Amino acid sequence: MRIVFFANTEWYLYNFRRSLALAARDAGHEVIMLSPPGPYAAKLEALGLRWIAAPMERRSLNPLRELKFISWLQNLLVVEQVDLIHGFTIKCAVYSAIAARFAGNRACVSAVTGLGYVFIGHDLRARMLRPIVQNIIRFAMRGKNVRLILQNIDDLIVFEQAKMIDPLYIRLIRSSGVDCSRFSQCAVRIQNEPLRILLAARLLWDKGIGEYVEAARILKKQGRSVHFLLAGSPDPGNPNAVSESSVQAWVNEGLIEWLGHTDDMPGLFATIHAFILPSAYREGVPKSLIEAAACGLVLVTTDAPGCREVVTHEVDGLLIPIKNASALATAIARIDDDLDLAAKLGGAAKTKALLEFDEKIVIQKTMAVYEELL
Repeated sequence: MRIVFFANTEWYLYNFRRSLALAARDAGHEVIMLSPPGPYAAKLEALGLRWIAAPMERRSLNPLRELKFISWLQNLLVVEQVDLIHGFTIKCAVYSAIAARFAGNRACVSAVTGLGYVFIGHDLRARMLRPIVQNIIRFAMRGKNVRLILQNIDDLIVFEQAKMIDPLYIRLIRSSGVDCSRFSQCAVRIQNEPLRILLAARLLWDKGIGEYVEAARILKKQGRSVHFLLAGSPDPGNPNAVSESSVQAWVNEGLIEWLGHTDDMPGLFATIHAFILPSAYREGVPKSLIEAAACGLVLVTTDAPGCREVVTHEVDGLLIPIKNASALATAIARIDDDLDLAAKLGGAAKTKALLEFDEKIVIQKTMAVYEELL
């Protein structure tokens, strides 16, 4: 069959879905990658995958422009004789479902990897958009040819309670999967060596950047020699973006070391002892947490949707309340003081990653959804 993978960035397709695309191709299917243009398109093509540029503006809310794009997508499905379209993130998932219906009720898999700004935002714009988006989802995701893949129980409950889709058509697949074999090691800490910790994420306040910096300030005042590393790039188009000037001010204050964007996460993980994600965001299942777990790193994250799918408190990591810099500082101090605890939690995290989140498991479950539809 011919399958389209559709996302709002080619970066997402390459970093999160290329293994699934290659597995589908190796199973004999013809795969088309669809996204707005960007530098990672060439990397997809270098893998032998066909890529098409989508005339889509990621953050557009112009109704006429969006309807024009949905019409374009519908035409693409017809002209390319697509059997199934798999859309990622809410906007692409909804547009895929609408276009698939108007293109002759083609099969559609809609993957929502975390409820974004419209569902979690508290400002007036988010509150106004929420019921509109819910009604659009209800319209789009009707019929037996649609399946919705969610990554955590919390999101499933939201969709069921709001009656946005028939629960019979929801499938729970925890995470996008990680090639755990690429993430096989982390630094082994010796007694009296300074603890090196990392937060790697888009520079958004909802990722807990502020709490991370404040925890660094707290522990610095206590006289602890903990090295706080921050990896990630600014996302200036996002309403919750952290400015580059703020990050630079923290660097100048001596609180963090900013690494910017990095493509070599296995190499970076091999230099640190613990991974921190103090997210206040409704994550799907954070890939960064799984990658860090696969290295055997100690995980400290918030008791938030998605994050608690990866970490069970005191078993394979530590959970803290959201937006609580003091609790984060206490958790970091705890693993700084107790090497045995850190080793136990890191080992358990690695075991869990291999058994539950390896991409082979996720690919197998996703391909089963395709077979169910076709």
